[in-house]
Amino acid sequence: MAEVFNDYLWPLLVMIFWSVVLLVILLVATAFVLYADRKIWAAVQIRRGPNVVGPWGLLQSFADLIKFAVKEPIIPSGANKGVYLLAPLVTATLALAAWAVIPVAEDWMIADINVGILYIFAISSLMVYGVIMAGWASNSKYPFLAALRSAAQMVSYEVSIGFVIITVLLVSGSLNLSAIVESQIGKYGMLSWNVFFPPLFPMFVIFFVSALAETNRPPFDLVEAESELVAGFAVEYSSTPFLLFFLGEYIAITTMCAMATILFLGGWLPPYPVAPFTWIPGVIWFVLKALFMFFMFAMVKAIVPRYRYDQLMRLGWKVFLPVSLAMVVIVAGILQYGGLAPR
Repeated sequence: MAEVFNDYLWPLLVMIFWSVVLLVILLVATAFVLYADRKIWAAVQIRRGPNVVGPWGLLQSFADLIKFAVKEPIIPSGANKGVYLLAPLVTATLALAAWAVIPVAEDWMIADINVGILYIFAISSLMVYGVIMAGWASNSKYPFLAALRSAAQMVSYEVSIGFVIITVLLVSGSLNLSAIVESQIGKYGMLSWNVFFPPLFPMFVIFFVSALAETNRPPFDLVEAESELVAGFAVEYSSTPFLLFFLGEYIAITTMCAMATILFLGGWLPPYPVAPFTWIPGVIWFVLKALFMFFMFAMVKAIVPRYRYDQLMRLGWKVFLPVSLAMVVIVAGILQYGGLAPR
């Protein structure tokens, strides 16, 4: 019995404990990320943004949470209630599950699996089901059409993200996220990061733009473009179910920021491997890089006009797909014939 406890139950309890800790940190961080998003948007438009609830408006997101939680969820009479309520749960759960394999520092992750990047890619691909389920179960043509548009958009840009990931795997020689970060260690510090490897810089740009489209962020928020679409696939949702969609979207954004940090910006590595940079814990560097990526997400939302749907699809299929496919061949050739391939 003691062997069963030590070999199976205790590791399981430890994993559950750290999963709960990560979940709490992630949810609190998401509240402040949402606050930062609104503040950055306000600053670009020369206004104040949230500034009433708590000091400098810091508690605005928590006030919104309470507002959503105490409202009555209204379910349309013609809706398929099971699928209708399952859809937001699927979206939020999958978004949170992606963080199980993300290393925020050396040996700091819930599960260190050798195919971590495939796990993330699979989870992000599955998130389209939450959108389709919501659109279909609402039993209304508006959310259904919006769900079809969203599904087409998410699938289109997943293809480009897949090719971007392949180029990084060719350079790093591993599917393990920690190994990808460690492959960017070099005596020149940040110049050894993948983003500064000339063939991978265009892939960083493609990854960034594809991540915007994948997470339905402006200028690609054609799904929730209120002026055209009556809030998209979530038009029939209110209260806590809508909050879960909102949460899933922002968790997915933080996941993409973390992935860009790991794949291109050296993860938890300091800019230069000398003091005083090495005195700062790796998790601080990881958070700072992820926040920089989110700042770029927020600035795009504030300054870039929204695309038309045909422009969005043309960019995905006629520009990003051929370029990313060509870059896979080019990067492989440079690594092979330049003697740079990982051993």
